[in-house]
Amino acid sequence: MMRLVSLTTMLTAPIVRIASLRKWSLQEIEMDTCKSSYKIILGSSSMARRQILSEMGYEFSIMTADIDEKCIRKEKPEELVMALAHAKADAIVTRLQTMGQLEENAHATLLITADTVVLYKGMIREKPTTKEEARNFIKGWVFWWSCSCCGIVLVTNLTTGTRKGAWERAEVYFHEIPDEVIDSLVGSTDTVMGLSKALTEKLIAEAL
Repeated sequence: MMRLVSLTTMLTAPIVRIASLRKWSLQEIEMDTCKSSYKIILGSSSMARRQILSEMGYEFSIMTADIDEKCIRKEKPEELVMALAHAKADAIVTRLQTMGQLEENAHATLLITADTVVLYKGMIREKPTTKEEARNFIKGWVFWWSCSCCGIVLVTNLTTGTRKGAWERAEVYFHEIPDEVIDSLVGSTDTVMGLSKALTEKLIAEAL
């Protein structure tokens, strides 16, 4: 059983199987540039993404975008996550410019932004705003047995301005979940999806 998402990330539940619609192999990706030759800024407040990037062996600083995500609307989930990731990157670059730190940070520095949404019965679901909404989300997914998660990773080279981004989509299948387990999931801090390791490695290589 996996303990997943919080009110600040994306909520899911115990998983039977995650069927990825797009797969990347770390063995197929050759990194010619040593990780120590560049810096990384993670443009996210997600604890899960911080943990994932740390597990990948990267050292990084953190800067959050602090944008109003509800103001950005797209009909398709892949278009929405792409727009949100670009908006986060734009906001952080603007802040660096305002603070006069862009030139300093631009020396071999990559900015990573990301976003994830859930597609349930053809409807896009983002971060729940209340515990009750989070609880209803989980119960609905269990009743329907599955949901689709769409996530993007966007890497911006602050030196060249190059941006490389790609999205992945996965089907998540659920067992029946007792109410007491749902109650324990609501407000927890773990997430099933935050940052695709293989995709992140690939985009870092392309952005350099």
